[in-house]
Amino acid sequence: MKTNFFERLFGLSSNNTNVRTEIVAGMTTFVTMVYLLVVVPGILEEAGIPVGPVTVSVILLTGLTTIIMGLYSNRPFALAPGLGSVAFLAVTLVATEGIAWQTAMGMVFISGILFLLFTIFGLRELIVRLVPSAIKLSIGAGVGLFIALIGFRNAGLVVASEEANSLTLGDIGSSGAVLALIGFLIMSVLLARNIKGHLLIGIAVTTLIGIPMGITEIPNSIFSLPQSIGPVFMELDIMGALQFAYFPFILAFFVPDFFSTLGTILGVAGKGGMLDKDGNLPQINKPFLVDAGGTTWGSLFSVPVMTTYVESAAGVEAGGRTGLTAVTTGVMFLLTLFVTPVIMIIPAEATAPALILVGLTMLSSIQKVNFSDTTESLPAFITIAFTIFTFNFGNGIAAGIITYVLVKSLSGRHKEVHPGLYILILPLLYYFVTLAE
Repeated sequence: MKTNFFERLFGLSSNNTNVRTEIVAGMTTFVTMVYLLVVVPGILEEAGIPVGPVTVSVILLTGLTTIIMGLYSNRPFALAPGLGSVAFLAVTLVATEGIAWQTAMGMVFISGILFLLFTIFGLRELIVRLVPSAIKLSIGAGVGLFIALIGFRNAGLVVASEEANSLTLGDIGSSGAVLALIGFLIMSVLLARNIKGHLLIGIAVTTLIGIPMGITEIPNSIFSLPQSIGPVFMELDIMGALQFAYFPFILAFFVPDFFSTLGTILGVAGKGGMLDKDGNLPQINKPFLVDAGGTTWGSLFSVPVMTTYVESAAGVEAGGRTGLTAVTTGVMFLLTLFVTPVIMIIPAEATAPALILVGLTMLSSIQKVNFSDTTESLPAFITIAFTIFTFNFGNGIAAGIITYVLVKSLSGRHKEVHPGLYILILPLLYYFVTLAE
């Protein structure tokens, strides 16, 4: 009976999956994302937002919005506050510009409304169709390298060097790096042997190995009660955010998240074989609408821009193909409201190898780019390079589109450029100019 219910709701057989695979995939996505429960509230605390209440808000918004994504769009995408937007709000707007966090949340609300309007009027889907195929093909590879870089960083295998102003080799002899390498070996062998649930199994085993190594900390308690969200609920200042001087800041929320969401959705969907022959995702407006709605109502709970998380690729790699994967992930997040101490024992070194392997499996799409044509390969390369070097695939996609239009036009092949792209690059150029100021 239960299987028939899930079949009717999610169309499991038509997507070549089953209940067990979807649940394992959802749990895999969850464990690769659980770090955000510490990172996001920690960054927001620097902006003066009460850490206890906002932690509860982050859990609620992540869980509920992801469940809505699964039920409404029937896609295996998980949503949570975008780290780039979180850092921009706390560091740039509050700490540097001296803007009250309530006003900054008002900017997030306005950005969400813009997302909703763009989605409802079909502008987001139109822009997706305008994006050249070379860039769409490179998005998957860019997202793959992006998520692999997160894995290498979380494992301590690479670190940012202020002296060299670049990434350098980390202390691979440290206990954390050693644990990550052990986990990477375990998951690689399981993957090579085609063991289902290799990522989830690998994360669990690596977490256990981390106990005697002193990395996995055993909690003092199992259950915990969530704090009240009263201090952060409906604290946003919309009227204060409606100043012309704040328009560039709103744009800085809007543009990166617009293209980051696009990149994640197309990259993860491409990994799961969900795209059509033109590289588009059928009914893409559904996940766009959930994403836009999440940003809008998330601001009411003092949670910055909600976005589709690149770690969703881990669930797809584990076999997730339908909304049941997302629903499972969302339910797991909601459960953390009461068992946070247990969930938080999973160290970053245990999930890092999973992200690295997912990055590997997402590189194959780049082989379809026509490298014999510079006007096709150069924009693809720029998309990937900007994604990695700026640590933001929204920047990568925007830079790739600008490069495509300029190279095609200046090469005398302007007829291959859709007229709409000439309009699209104007706000993208403005965004980069504003970003540089």
